[in-house]
Amino acid sequence: MTSINTNRAAMTALQSLNTTNARLEATQQRIATGLRVASASDNAAYWSIATTMRSDNSSLSTVQDALGLGAATVDVTYTAMNSAIEATKEIKDKLVAARQSGVDKLKIQAEIQERQNQLRSISDSASFSGENWLSVDSSQASYNPTKSIVSSFARGPSGVTIQTITFDGDAGKLFDDNDQSGILDMEDTTGNGGVTYSVFTLDISTLTSNPDDTSDLEQMIRWVDTALSAMTTAAANLGALKNRLNTQASFVKSLMEAVERGVGALVDADMTQESTRLQALQVQQQLGVQSLSIANQNSQTILSLFRN
Repeated sequence: MTSINTNRAAMTALQSLNTTNARLEATQQRIATGLRVASASDNAAYWSIATTMRSDNSSLSTVQDALGLGAATVDVTYTAMNSAIEATKEIKDKLVAARQSGVDKLKIQAEIQERQNQLRSISDSASFSGENWLSVDSSQASYNPTKSIVSSFARGPSGVTIQTITFDGDAGKLFDDNDQSGILDMEDTTGNGGVTYSVFTLDISTLTSNPDDTSDLEQMIRWVDTALSAMTTAAANLGALKNRLNTQASFVKSLMEAVERGVGALVDADMTQESTRLQALQVQQQLGVQSLSIANQNSQTILSLFRN
C-alpha cells in the first residue's frame, strides 16, 4: 500500500541511518580517547576493575618513591659507615704502634684525636632528609630503633595490606647521646688504671711502658677491634638491605608495568580494528543518507499520479 501519511521506506532508512550514526559516534569516541571502555556506561564491570587497578598502581608509585627514599638513606648510612670503619682501623693501627716501647704516645694520641673527631663528624653528617641512623638520641620521643621502609602495597580478600622492610637501628648506631650505647661511644674500664673510655674518648697520652699500662693499652686495642667487628657486621647488614631495596624497587616497577598492561587489555581500544570499523561505518552512513533521500522521493512519485 502506498500512503502519503506514512513513508515506511523513509522511516526504515532513517532508523538505519540513526543506528549507523550512533555506532560511528562510538567508534570516533574510541579513536579519540584510545579507550574501548571510557566510562561505566561502556562496561560497568571492566570500568570498575580498571578504576581499582589504576588506584592500586598509583599507590605502587608512592611505594616506589618510598623505596627510593629508603634506598638513599641506606646508601648515605652505608657510605658513612665505611668511612667510619676506615677511621677506626687507623685508630687501631695507632694503638698497635703505641704498644712498641719507646714511642711518643703523646704524638700518637694527637693523631688518634684527629681520627676521633673525624668519626664524630662522619656520624653527624650521615643524614638524609632529616634522618640519621648513625648519630642518634634515644631519649627523643620520636626515636624508633626499628627503621621501617614501605616496600609493597597489596590488595587481598581481607583488604589492603602495606608491607615494610625493617632494619635494627640499635645494632648499627655509632653514637647515642642519651646513654652512650653506640658502637663508638660505648664505654669500657681499664682493668689496672680504672679509666673509663670508649673508642671515641680513649686517651693513651698518659700511659707509660710499665706492665699495667701496657696491659690497659692492649685492652683498648681489643675494645677497638670489637667495635670494628660490630661496625663491619652493621655495614654488611646495610649492604644486604641496600641490595634488597634495589631488588624490591625493580620488582615494584615491573609490577606497575604489568598492572598497566592488564588495565590496557581491559579498556584500551584496538586502533587497527577501530580504523577498519570507522571506514565501514562511513560507507554505511553515506549509503544510509542515499537510501533516505530515495525514500523521501516517493511522495513526489505519488504526486505525479495526479498530474494531467
